[in-house]
Amino acid sequence: MIDLRRLRDDPAYRAGIERKRVGGGLLGRVLALDAEQRAQRHTVEDLRAAQKAASKQIGRGGPDQAARAQATELKAQVQAAEEELGILERQLRELARQVPNPADASVPDGGEDDAEVLRTHGETGAAPARDHATYAAEMGFVETRHAVESSGSRFVSLTREAVLLELALVRWAIERAAAEGFTPVAPPVLVREVALEEAGFFPTDRAQVYEVDGGELFLVGTSEIPLSTLHRGERLDADALPARYVGTSTCFRREAGTYGKDTRGTFRVHQFDKVELFSYSEPERSDEEFDRIVAIQESLVGGLGLPYRVVNVAAGDLGPAAAKKYDLEVWLPSEGRYRELTSCSNYRDFSARRLGTRVKRARGADLVHTLNGTACAVSRTLVFLWEHYQRPDGSFDVPDALRPFCGFAAVPARGAADQPRCPRGGRPFGPGPPEG
Repeated sequence: MIDLRRLRDDPAYRAGIERKRVGGGLLGRVLALDAEQRAQRHTVEDLRAAQKAASKQIGRGGPDQAARAQATELKAQVQAAEEELGILERQLRELARQVPNPADASVPDGGEDDAEVLRTHGETGAAPARDHATYAAEMGFVETRHAVESSGSRFVSLTREAVLLELALVRWAIERAAAEGFTPVAPPVLVREVALEEAGFFPTDRAQVYEVDGGELFLVGTSEIPLSTLHRGERLDADALPARYVGTSTCFRREAGTYGKDTRGTFRVHQFDKVELFSYSEPERSDEEFDRIVAIQESLVGGLGLPYRVVNVAAGDLGPAAAKKYDLEVWLPSEGRYRELTSCSNYRDFSARRLGTRVKRARGADLVHTLNGTACAVSRTLVFLWEHYQRPDGSFDVPDALRPFCGFAAVPARGAADQPRCPRGGRPFGPGPPEG
C-alpha cells in the first residue's frame, strides 16, 4: 500500500505514481477522501474531549438534569462520528489499495516497448530446424491433445525425458539458491484472499487468479505470495536481515488478456512449476539486495548457456507493486527476438505496509523492503532449451549443468536405434502417448 502522507506532501512520490499511467482521477479521489477522513478524525477527537470534560463536570458537582442531558447528547454524537469515521477509513483503504507503488527514479518512462537494455550476454545464433513446439512434440516431450481434452486450452502434459529435465531444473535452481543463502521452502499453493491483497496482487490482478472453494481460497500464480506471509506482522531484528527464501511450487494463471498469444508449446500455459527467490531487506540495503538477486538470475540463465539480455522495465509496464523491475530476456531463435524468462522486482515498502512486517531500530521500527525474482520458470526454460540444444540430426543435448540431476547427457532423435533409457531403472521409455 502507498504512503498516504507522502502522497499528500511529496510531489516526487506522486509523480512516480503518475508515471505508471494511473488514470481516472484516482489520485485526486484518494487525496480528497484522505482529507475528509482526517477532518472527521479531528471531529471525533474534539467530541471525545468534550464528552470527557462533561463527565468530569458531572462527577465534581453532582449531576443535574442539564448536565446529564448534555453528556447523553455528546455520547450519541461521539458514536455517530465514530461510525462515520469508520466508513471513511474503509472507503479510503479500499481506494488506496488501487494506487500502485511509485516507479523508481531509475526506471525509464514509457510502456512495453520502452524498456532500457542494460547489457547483453552470449551469441544469438540462427533459427533451428524446428521451433520449440514442433520439436517437443516430435521428441515426445509434450502431449497436448489429451491434456486439452481433459483440462482445456493452454494445458499440456510433459512426458518422457522432459519430466526428468523439469525435475533437474528445479533441483539445480534450488541448490544454487541455497548456496547463496536462500532457505528452501515448499509453501501452500492455496491462499486466502488477504494473502493476495497484502502481497500486492489484489485487486489489480484478480482476473488472473483461479478461485476455489467458493472464493475462500485461491490458487497462487507464484510462490512469492505465500513466501511474503512468512513474517507477516512480525518485528525482525536487524541482524536477521536480509531474510532470504527460495520457494518451489506449481503455479496457476488464467492468462487473461492473452487470447491468441503463444498458444503453441509450453511458453504460456495455465499450470507450470516455478522456483522463486524472495527477500526481506533493510530499507537502505534493498538496492544492493536487488542487484544480488539479478546476479543470481544471470548466473542461472548463463549457466544453462542461453544468450540473454537484461532490461530495465519502463514505468508504464511495471506491475502495481513494483518500484523497479529488471527482466532477463532470452533469445528465442525461431522468433528471432528476445523473450522474457525471469524478472526481479523491488517492492520497497509497498507490500510490507500491508503485511505489517518491520525491522527493529533503536528509535522504533521501520517497514522492511521486500524483493522477489524468478530463479527458474520451468516451462519457459524448457522452450529455450529445446531450441538451443536440439541438434541437426534431431537429437537433444542436455546442458552440462543439468546432467548430474537428470542422469543422462543426451536424448537420441525419435526413431533412432539407440532408444533412450530410464537413467535409474535401465528400461527403455515407451513410445509415449500419441500427439495430434
